[in-house]
Amino acid sequence: MIGAMIGDIVGSRFEFDRGDKSRDFELFTKRCYFTDDTVMTAAVAEALMDSGKDADEMTVKSNLIRSMKKWGQKYPDAGYGGRFISWVLSEDPKPYGSYGNGSGMRVSPAGWFYDTIERTREVARWTAKVTHNHPEGIKGAESTAAAIFLARNGASKEEIKRYIEDEFGYDLSRTLDEIRPTYGHVEDCMRTMPEAFECFLEAESYEECLRNVMYIGGDTDTLCAIAGAIAEAFWGIPQEIISNGKAYLPEDILNVVKRFGK
Repeated sequence: MIGAMIGDIVGSRFEFDRGDKSRDFELFTKRCYFTDDTVMTAAVAEALMDSGKDADEMTVKSNLIRSMKKWGQKYPDAGYGGRFISWVLSEDPKPYGSYGNGSGMRVSPAGWFYDTIERTREVARWTAKVTHNHPEGIKGAESTAAAIFLARNGASKEEIKRYIEDEFGYDLSRTLDEIRPTYGHVEDCMRTMPEAFECFLEAESYEECLRNVMYIGGDTDTLCAIAGAIAEAFWGIPQEIISNGKAYLPEDILNVVKRFGK
């Protein structure tokens, strides 16, 4: 899951169409920072670890709500959407039908935590449903976690692509060169997930995957969190990039990363 967090940090300074759609940029600068993508990834990881691998839906959801509210209130200015921060501050939080890409950016721990793709997808659905219970929001989380599971278990890029197309119906036929001219900042799963998958599919390394995101632009921190999480599972991350990325993270989030082990 550190791949999602580092992706978030690298993409943070280009969010809201602040980049020039180029692969040529410094990965880390003083303008980089972690956002809600990192905070909620830590929250999901903590909830899954606290629940244990065999927990039932009620237990997992209860721990997700507790953990997401705790971390969201600890870092209230991390860049959440309006409805989500209202959920975080609510006394009785309920799902609100979101199909935003937040369900995909926070789910990476589920892709690493379980031993079968069926269990991975089941828990990924739960991580979405506590807030993003629209079918597209659920699909965003489930497809991301499934891709991570396949990548870390040796599937080829072609096998991952075929699985995502067949199981989730995303159109992965467009190239980045075709996406780039008209693509801009959007925050729904429908216009985030195919693009994130394509950034991974056209890369040959973790770093190249992040550079592909900046090449098309858009919601770059979230695209990098999603694509970067899959890229980490497929290629791993060079130690220098891990060390540089961790320098932007506070101790409490680093403790979650250490506990999780990925």
